[in-house]
Amino acid sequence: MATFLYRMGRAAFRRRWPVVLLWAVVLAAVGAGAAKAPAAGDEGTSFMPGIEAQKAFDLIGERFPGADADGADARIVFIAPDGEKVTAAGHRAAIDTLVEEAAGAPQVSGAVSPLQAGAVSEDASTAYATVSYGVSAGDLSDADKGALEDIIGEAREAGLTVEVGGSALAEQPAAGGAGEVIGIGLAAVVLLITFGSVAAAGLPLLTAVVGVGVSMCAILALGSTLGLTMTTGTLASMLGLAVGIDYALLVVSRYREERAHGHEPAEAAGLAVGTAGSAVVFAGLTVVIALAGLSVIGVPMLTKMGLCAAGAVVLGVLVALTLVPALLGMWPNAVLSRTARRRADRTRGKDNGGTRWARFVLRRPTAVLVACVVGLGVLALPAADLEMGMPGAEAKPVSSTERRAYDALADGFGAGFNGPLTIVADVGDAADPEAAATTIAEQIKNTDGVVSVSPPQFNAADDTALFSAVPSTGPSEGTTKDLVQTIRGERPGLEEATGATFEVTGSTAMNIDVAQSLQDALVPYLIVIVLLSLVLLMVVFRSVLVPVKAAIGFLLSVLASLGAVVAVFQWGWGAELLGVEQAGPVMSLMPIFLVGIVFGLAMDYEVFLVARMREAYVHGERPAQAVVTGFRHSARVVAAAAVIMIAVFSGFVGSGESMIKTIGFGLAVAVLFDAFVIRMAFVPAVLALLGHRAWWLPRWLDTVLPRVDIEGTGLTREPAPVQGPSGDGTRPQEPARI
Repeated sequence: MATFLYRMGRAAFRRRWPVVLLWAVVLAAVGAGAAKAPAAGDEGTSFMPGIEAQKAFDLIGERFPGADADGADARIVFIAPDGEKVTAAGHRAAIDTLVEEAAGAPQVSGAVSPLQAGAVSEDASTAYATVSYGVSAGDLSDADKGALEDIIGEAREAGLTVEVGGSALAEQPAAGGAGEVIGIGLAAVVLLITFGSVAAAGLPLLTAVVGVGVSMCAILALGSTLGLTMTTGTLASMLGLAVGIDYALLVVSRYREERAHGHEPAEAAGLAVGTAGSAVVFAGLTVVIALAGLSVIGVPMLTKMGLCAAGAVVLGVLVALTLVPALLGMWPNAVLSRTARRRADRTRGKDNGGTRWARFVLRRPTAVLVACVVGLGVLALPAADLEMGMPGAEAKPVSSTERRAYDALADGFGAGFNGPLTIVADVGDAADPEAAATTIAEQIKNTDGVVSVSPPQFNAADDTALFSAVPSTGPSEGTTKDLVQTIRGERPGLEEATGATFEVTGSTAMNIDVAQSLQDALVPYLIVIVLLSLVLLMVVFRSVLVPVKAAIGFLLSVLASLGAVVAVFQWGWGAELLGVEQAGPVMSLMPIFLVGIVFGLAMDYEVFLVARMREAYVHGERPAQAVVTGFRHSARVVAAAAVIMIAVFSGFVGSGESMIKTIGFGLAVAVLFDAFVIRMAFVPAVLALLGHRAWWLPRWLDTVLPRVDIEGTGLTREPAPVQGPSGDGTRPQEPARI
């Protein structure tokens, strides 16, 4: 692989203009496709096939064909001034006028006055009207939304406080543009400090932006066809930007190192791609496998997110292997520091911060190891209390009308009113369908924790009844989850008594079922990821204990990051500093997505750092000295790469989307723990204690495992004479064959 990548790097360096032109054409083509593509629609109704709530949801669509379960809705909440009632003549007239005008608005399929439907609180301080649309929220035009907003404005002028919940006017989070800008700005500062050259700092940023641009335009172009959402694109851009900068950083850093060793530019570019590029390919492969592996969980949304992010990572790898050496060919000396341009190779072998830190760890490996394990173990403790859910309007900022509508309904009608349970009863086999449905409704109404049950509504065939049950507790509370399980536990007895069956669905039950399924899948997925890391690293490092050490380190970092997420987003520790309005269950998709991404990033740093240690060890250095050599060459680059990733991920913490905010925070702290605690302290401490045993591999396993020259040992040789001050590399030296 190293030889192939070496030739690719040299070819890109020498044929730089065609390579750059090709990437420009690709970017322009996908950009044009994105501009002409229709806007992406909603995610769809099938969130997680196989769970009860989804089966019941599908049954409703089948038995009640006239109802559009995906249609947008606006729950308009009316709040009377203090001491007044919404039933007063003036307020009643304003409400009736609003409902009448809303019913006649475009795309509206129905609107009923709360005064006719009985949707008024006991103290008459609050009422609500539901406006239903015949199309999904994504298909509503700005004119449709504007018409409803104008009608609401008239009611507010009449003296009522009016808030709006539901999907019709829900504020859509931005695509994450501010996050990318913040991340790029911080990354630029880190790169400038690391390289001491504007060109060297700007090149990784430029190439990463190209890669992200291609991936984002492709997602926008295919969004409508594949059902991709804004969240999917934001996560892909987050990862694509982070790994794109890191991979380019690694290649540019190795290029500068080879130039310092006396190689002419074309040769240095080839060696950089052959060595650092091999690490990039393997690191990218681990990230792609981890992300693509999310498809086995069985959640379509999670599958799309994982595959799109994996595609962005693949583009980051391709950019690092082709566009980076091509741009180096255009400015072969610009990326070098001023000192390196004046004198080459004078710092070779000298101590730096990495070597000093490595020797510090090697002198006291046991103490460092214990400190790492205990520290991360303590941070991981909150993960044992992990509760997963799908936060709704209660997690939005109080400045939003959705949150104010949620709070007003909870105050006027009870906490459970915002999360009613939908019961669909299949009464086709019952001797008396109406009596069976009534019996089921009465039994559920008498269940502790249920406030009220609506009268059953039958379909045209009279074989299915539909009604709702309002819990006494909020949709994200654990008591509501217990209530759902209690109701489902009553099913066998009711089936025997009535001959009919029923299922529980609705947004609250759907969120509960999804959270439970994902929580059940978290540990098996974690086990698969750990086993995968053992196999991949065994192939790369040809060692048994180094992969085991890496897997243990990965577990420590991912559990500590989950613990931090639970402490902040579930327990509320420091939540206000991150703009988290309401602590509660962690977003259901987040933990599994975090595990997959952290696995890939952890293997990135493992390869970047330990590959140089193995390279030194196989060239004859003693284990301790190999650790020092690896830190001399890689510690600064790994630290810079980690800081860049932390900066990029932290930029998304300010997102208004709960999923993006949580993942941005989780990834930032995960990279912090993995790069600076595990790779910089835990790894050298373990290698120091193991000594030669760290690189032991049974002979039979050595013959079975495929050989991957990730260290580029087949490319090792003395540098060729530089062929002039410009160093255009027109007469390269061929690499040794392997």
